[in-house]
Amino acid sequence: MNAEKQLIRVGHSPDPDDAFMFHALANDAIDTGRYQFVHELQDIETLNRRAFAGELELTAVSIHGFAFIDDLYALCACGASMGDNYGPMVVARENLQISDLRGRRIAVPGTLTSAFLSLKLLLGDTFEYQVEPFDEILNLVAAGEYDAGLIIHEGQLTYSNQGLKLIVDLGRWWYDETGGLPLPLGGNAIRRDLGPQAMLEVTALLKQSIQYGLAHREAALQHAMKYGRDLDHAKTDRFVGMYVNDWTVDFGPRGREAVRLLLRRGYESGIIPKLVVPEFIG
Repeated sequence: MNAEKQLIRVGHSPDPDDAFMFHALANDAIDTGRYQFVHELQDIETLNRRAFAGELELTAVSIHGFAFIDDLYALCACGASMGDNYGPMVVARENLQISDLRGRRIAVPGTLTSAFLSLKLLLGDTFEYQVEPFDEILNLVAAGEYDAGLIIHEGQLTYSNQGLKLIVDLGRWWYDETGGLPLPLGGNAIRRDLGPQAMLEVTALLKQSIQYGLAHREAALQHAMKYGRDLDHAKTDRFVGMYVNDWTVDFGPRGREAVRLLLRRGYESGIIPKLVVPEFIG
């Protein structure tokens, strides 16, 4: 009789790049050996906060959010979402300068997101904000309920459909600010109490799932399209290409440097309460 499989609860966002990354695991396309994966789809801010209690064995997490849970989790060396000279954006109904955002009300997708950390590094405490669901922010800004919105996920490709204007691309700002580093937005965190062997084995399966998606792109895109609000096939392909790529297979030396620098800048700016130097698994 086969031994009972070890349950690995996986949390990830209902967006195309995460869906692409987890396609092989979600659809039993690879052999997971002694592990059984169960998927829970929630927005990234909810996953960040669930990680405080260590609820999931493997979870998508903002790099900002990771700063608060490194006692419970380590970062997988694979599964990164990096903005390489592009990233979260601030959009508004009218053309504004970055300096015009000071004193404005900005809708944000969560205070633990890396997008919010980046915006705070840029503007400090000079703006007002309110947390709103990430997939409602474009509608709220277009309706005039906020002066501007901080957008993540596929909104980066669709904001102009609602007549909104780009004020600042935070990935481009970070690239210029750091001499060419990518902006580390998200990763996957694995719970430390699984033990070293399971942490390595589960991370290896995540990497296999990412590589399977990249090798079987069309099938993975068909799965990802279910989660792309207002994205056709071409835009889903473009969006996935932005956030599932070589960085996702492995952070690499530059990616690791970018993560350490973002966390250090957050600490030095008083946004993150302690200096976190992440451990990468795999």
